[in-house]
Amino acid sequence: MNITSRSIIVLVFLFAMGTCIAQKEPQYTQYMYNIGSFNPAYVGSVESPEVLGLYRAQWIDVPGAPRTIRFGANVPLGNEKMGLGFNVINDELGPVAQTYIDVAYSYEINLSESTQLSFGVDAGGSLLSVDYSEGNFQNPGEPLLFGEEINNFYPTVGAGLFMYSDEWYLGASIPNFLTNGIYNNEVATLVEDKIQYNFIGGYVFELSDRSKFKPAFLINYLQGAGTTINLSANFLFLDALTLGASYRFDNAVSGLAGFQITPGTFLGYAYDYNTNILGEFNNGSHEVILKFYLGRGGDSSKSRNKNKSLKGKPKQIDSPRFF
Repeated sequence: MNITSRSIIVLVFLFAMGTCIAQKEPQYTQYMYNIGSFNPAYVGSVESPEVLGLYRAQWIDVPGAPRTIRFGANVPLGNEKMGLGFNVINDELGPVAQTYIDVAYSYEINLSESTQLSFGVDAGGSLLSVDYSEGNFQNPGEPLLFGEEINNFYPTVGAGLFMYSDEWYLGASIPNFLTNGIYNNEVATLVEDKIQYNFIGGYVFELSDRSKFKPAFLINYLQGAGTTINLSANFLFLDALTLGASYRFDNAVSGLAGFQITPGTFLGYAYDYNTNILGEFNNGSHEVILKFYLGRGGDSSKSRNKNKSLKGKPKQIDSPRFF
């Protein structure tokens, strides 16, 4: 049976529209370097102010495929127990574009001399734009209002927990509690009003003085749409080069690479290959992240748990910096 290119594009895009419901929050492969985008409790755990930019181009060569741009900042406050974060994220899929803007606050307590627990909240809003003139899109079961443009702004409130020590971290977060009724009937077929839960964790195994092995996981659960499980494993060589792989169950396998260009600059790249039916119709996904650690000097990969404060609390740990 011959399938025309037009049929392939329609098939792939309908598949993509389905994932809009299953992936309300933007998807990242390099989540280990991007925790502040989905967990506000992380923002105060950094040693020095961080600024980052991320670009993700998903399903290359598929018209209307997802594109994500993020600008973020994490800033510890003077007493090392509080932090502020800021996020601007633009996520596009076909005729739908969402821009998220939020400010995060975190407060940290000591559970022990080496273990901290951070509580975080964030508040902001989402600008949802739907432009049907971008193409002829049809959602099976419910017709859309072709030719119209919709622009609505919705408030968002989220929260998270982040617990970490010298060698590991665990986190849980809900990006937005304000879901019931925030989308009107015109766009309900494109974006479901469901709560998403995120769970993240990682561990650092020190293989030698300048080499580490860093497995991590991210689990996303969206009510009514199931669970997405991401597993990754990264190796750090010579305190500068990171190489690894990631697997998203029933979705994609990924290769990751990163390089600490200077003590204050990190560049990371990830390539995804779909293991589901979409793999036949696209040339993969690309994701690039650039992080700046402001005010950092010396060897950025040295273990920070050797630099204790007067209270015996480590200013930061290896795992959040590399994950």
